[in-house]
Amino acid sequence: MISTSRACPPSFRSVIVRSMACAVVLVVMLAMPTRASADANLDAWLAALWTDAEAAGVSRRTFDSAMKGFKPDLKLPDLVLPGRPKNDARGQAEFTRAPSEYLDRAYLMRLAKQGQDLLRQHEKTLEKIEREIGVDRYSVLAIWGRETSFGRHKLGHDAITALATQAYLGRRKEMFRDELIAALRMLESGVPRSLMRSSWAGAVGLTQFMPTEYFIHAYDLDGDGKTDIWHSVPDALASAAMQLKGKGWVPGQTWGYEVKLSGGADCAYEGPTQARTIAEWEKLGFTRANGKPWTEKQRALEAYVMSPAGGYGPTFLALENFQVIRRYNMSDLYAVFVGHLADRIAGGGDFVTPWGGIAAQKTSHIEEIQTRLKAAGYEISIVDGKIGSNTRKNVGLYERANNLKVDCWPSDAVLKHMRSSASR
Repeated sequence: MISTSRACPPSFRSVIVRSMACAVVLVVMLAMPTRASADANLDAWLAALWTDAEAAGVSRRTFDSAMKGFKPDLKLPDLVLPGRPKNDARGQAEFTRAPSEYLDRAYLMRLAKQGQDLLRQHEKTLEKIEREIGVDRYSVLAIWGRETSFGRHKLGHDAITALATQAYLGRRKEMFRDELIAALRMLESGVPRSLMRSSWAGAVGLTQFMPTEYFIHAYDLDGDGKTDIWHSVPDALASAAMQLKGKGWVPGQTWGYEVKLSGGADCAYEGPTQARTIAEWEKLGFTRANGKPWTEKQRALEAYVMSPAGGYGPTFLALENFQVIRRYNMSDLYAVFVGHLADRIAGGGDFVTPWGGIAAQKTSHIEEIQTRLKAAGYEISIVDGKIGSNTRKNVGLYERANNLKVDCWPSDAVLKHMRSSASR
């Protein structure tokens, strides 16, 4: 090995040392503006947030206490960050799990048993909710069961940090900014920060209230002068009922009916835009899965076809209350879970049609199918990598048009056919 002292004259060595030192300084100097810029952006964002919070009635003391030392939680889903997919559904079970996994039979049975016990335990409260608000006891309990497993699920996030992160770096900044300001108003009104434990999206309490909903629908059913959605079961359940009522709940009506398809009926009839009366669906070949005939009252109801697993699971005629539950959480699987759990708590049984063996598809896979459908003229308004009614309907229409098996599922087979057709 040649020693450095012999390989380089002293003057040359000093040049190298100085050059290396300059390089280190240059690297540091290049890095500094990035950090300073990020800090400046956050400072500017906080300053603008304070202006809006103050206008909403939040005091400087409350704001400073809540936002002091705020650092975005980069582990949260749905953030717009370099290197992260733009349609990041991590943490959203409704979009990352297969329908059969999300609607797990054993879990539903366990929740239904617990719900039936709570039905007796909170009988007077539930009667009062039905009388004063008009939402049935089974649906209210089902919301509680799905949201926090009847209070057993421990929420893993601080609501202020979660909402501030989403408002600063999230995909839906404006929505979460409104929620953050509402959460600051909750602190201003006297809600302790310690109670503000939440989901990754900032929902709080036994039935998972978004802060803006708290100020619209929170309900003091137990009459103690407070709306306590964290400890008071009467207040939490009544508040959830008020939220459903505010979103259009139809008293005395169920959420939907499981159906069987016959004749020319298939899953490509799916979606709210193809709603018809049940009498019309009956003429097209949709019959009740349990074999019971439709009543005249039921035949007059308007419904739409909803097949959360396409041709690989139960199909439903969804009524208005299904739409209402979706407004509580914008997911078909969520609404089916809540509606079915309500039925089970009321004494109902399992779905008639079993779930098929399909897995949740990759976001990039679904995005490509949506993009290709849109390019081919199908009515795809949003390419989001999520399987909803509109995607399933248009996959079914594509399958119909190309003489494929109509299963309305964005499968490998569908994508393969699309790619091969495009290459011809």
